[in-house]
Amino acid sequence: MIGAVLLVLFIPTYAMTAMVIASAKLPGAPILIQTVSYAALGLIWVLPAGLIVSWMQRPSRPSI
Repeated sequence: MIGAVLLVLFIPTYAMTAMVIASAKLPGAPILIQTVSYAALGLIWVLPAGLIVSWMQRPSRPSI
């Protein structure tokens, strides 16, 4: 449950942050820089989300 809440909070926060960065830094940049930047910003969220999902898939500790 904690991981699901983290993902629901992280993804929109990341999307908004990426939009702010892109709109502040990329207007007027060459098209190649824009393309690479949008591709990178569109894929970077996968790394922390993957860590959260792998954390969620860990076997739980046995109860004593």
